Amino acid sequence: MNRFTQRGFTLIELVVVIVILGILAAFAVPRFMGMEGQARVAAVKAIGGSMASAGAMAHGIWEATASPASPLTIEGQSITFVNTYPNAASIGLLLDQSTASGYSNPANGEFVPNGATAAGNCHARYANATAVVTGGQTQIIAPVVALVTTNCN
Repeated sequence: MNRFTQRGFTLIELVVVIVILGILAAFAVPRFMGMEGQARVAAVKAIGGSMASAGAMAHGIWEATASPASPLTIEGQSITFVNTYPNAASIGLLLDQSTASGYSNPANGEFVPNGATAAGNCHARYANATAVVTGGQTQIIAPVVALVTTNCN
């Protein structure tokens, strides 16, 4: 049996590994730079879909309770309705707070992802449902969720 057994790595092996890691990093880092903007665009789209779904579900609850007076308590939250849909000030209350935690939530139903440098050009906005009267018939137009992602840097 040999008295001298090799333990650890030689200096050349360590240098080769470091060079390989450096080459991989040189190619990988540029691919992942600037992904924040794409992440904010995805976040705006996600919160927009959540607002549309929450509004539709609250409308279903309103319909199922035989047209109650506003406000209506849903999941412990007092929700104010406009034209049978939740209003912009109440829509944030219907969202799971873990979903809405990465956004600023002003009372007008506008959600801006945290870290967005141009808030006016990177947001999801919930507009109240409207009522249109034509020929004596009232038609309810569902709320509109507008997504603006032109400058989500």
